[in-house]
Amino acid sequence: MNTKDWLITDQGECQPRPAAREWDLIREYYYLHRFLTEILDLVERSKQESEQWDYLPQIRRLVRQLITNSYWVQTQYLEPCPQTGRAIMTLYDEIGYPLTIQNVSFAPGVSSPIHNHGTWGVVAVLKGQEKHRFWRPCNDAEFPSKIEPTGEKIFRTGEIISFTPNAIHSIEAIGEEPTVTFNLYGDSLPQSRFEFNPTTETAKTF
Repeated sequence: MNTKDWLITDQGECQPRPAAREWDLIREYYYLHRFLTEILDLVERSKQESEQWDYLPQIRRLVRQLITNSYWVQTQYLEPCPQTGRAIMTLYDEIGYPLTIQNVSFAPGVSSPIHNHGTWGVVAVLKGQEKHRFWRPCNDAEFPSKIEPTGEKIFRTGEIISFTPNAIHSIEAIGEEPTVTFNLYGDSLPQSRFEFNPTTETAKTF
C-alpha cells in the first residue's frame, strides 16, 4: 500500500490510507476553479447522504490531483515572517462559501498550538517536513478539556494528511528549510475550534 496519504481521527489515531498514483492524475488542464467546483460537489452531496468526512478519500485524491497538475498552486507562498516564523497566503476564502484554501509557511523550529479545526481538513506538504503530535480527549467529567498524547509522526514533501473535525494535533517545522503546506478546510461551526492546554487541562476558542 502506498502510504503517502494519512487520516487523523478524533481519537488521535494516525491511520495510513492508499494514495492514488500521480501519473494516473495527470491532466492537461486542471485549474483551481475546477478543483473548487469538484470539492463543492462532494461537500453538497455529503450533506444529502452522510457526514462530510466520509468523503475524505475523494477529497484527498482531488487535492493530490491539483498539486500534481498546478505549478501555480505549488509556488504561491510567502516566506515566513521574521518576527513570528509563520506566513499565510490565502488562495480562496469567499464569504458564504464553505471552503477555505491557504498555503502556510513555517520557519524551522516554529510550532503551532495544540488545536482542532472544528471541520474536516486536508493538508498537503509541498516543501520541507513537519512533525505532527496527536492527542485525544480523556473523557474526564471533572476536566472536560483534558487531553492526552497518542503519538507523533513526521510528514515529508508529497504526503497528504486529512483530519476529522475533532482531531487534535500540533505542528512543528523541522529540518533546515521552511515548510510549505497546502491547506483545505471545510466550513467550521461557531465555537467548534479550540486551542488546548494540557498543563492547565483547559481549552479556549481558536
